[in-house]
Amino acid sequence: MARPDVKNFDIGAMDALARRDAPAQRLDPRAKLFTTLAFILTVVSFDPYALSALIPFLIYPAVMVGLGDLPVGYLGQKILWASPFALMLGIFNPFLDHTVVGHLGALEITGGWVSFLSILVRFALTVGAALVLIATTGFNTVCSSLAAFGAPRIFVAQLLFLHRYLFVLVQEASRMARARWMRSCTNRGPGISTAASLLGHLILRALDRAQRIHTAMRCRGFAGQIQVAHRMRIRPADVAFMAGWTVFFLFFRMVNGSMMLGNLVKGLIS
Repeated sequence: MARPDVKNFDIGAMDALARRDAPAQRLDPRAKLFTTLAFILTVVSFDPYALSALIPFLIYPAVMVGLGDLPVGYLGQKILWASPFALMLGIFNPFLDHTVVGHLGALEITGGWVSFLSILVRFALTVGAALVLIATTGFNTVCSSLAAFGAPRIFVAQLLFLHRYLFVLVQEASRMARARWMRSCTNRGPGISTAASLLGHLILRALDRAQRIHTAMRCRGFAGQIQVAHRMRIRPADVAFMAGWTVFFLFFRMVNGSMMLGNLVKGLIS
């Protein structure tokens, strides 16, 4: 009989990846945050029908995955879990936009399908870049980098508390699931009434645990600002990292790299 657990909610795995000794992890967190924000802003600035122009932007997350020694399958799984939001956002485009923008043999390609695929590609690129940032930096360090860029202190504190109390909620849920399994000795899931009762007790236990943690923090001098024990220092390599990728993004924002490569190959063949 399998014991119920909450292994699917491995929210600490990203921070574990950030502690690896790899070139991407050794970069300054502010440099990675700036570059990721520049990447995301550039990708979302394309028009709704842009598709081939987005292909060169696959290079940045691919390079960062390699430099950070990150598991591709794990990151891909995270993107797939969040993909229903992008699907719901663009699923109706093919039914609303019937403008023919191209042909694939005898098959007509409408603008709705192009915009739908463009939404999926941009979603995968931006979410993938954000996941790579957290996996090579750590959530707490990303928040301290936001504070260094001038983000409101209360906003940064709320993000850190949200991240921390997710662990509290998952731990309490794990204990309750284990306790129920030991008392029921069955693989059957709880009924609606039992699930509602468990959810209510979960919220109460999480609140009680959070209150104890907050009291402990106040006893240790917490005054609304969380200090992260990570010294940040910009080096020439970090400046080169930011400048190089920013130039790369701007260049391929102004030039369709896929079309340019296609024309080059076509010219060589002919």
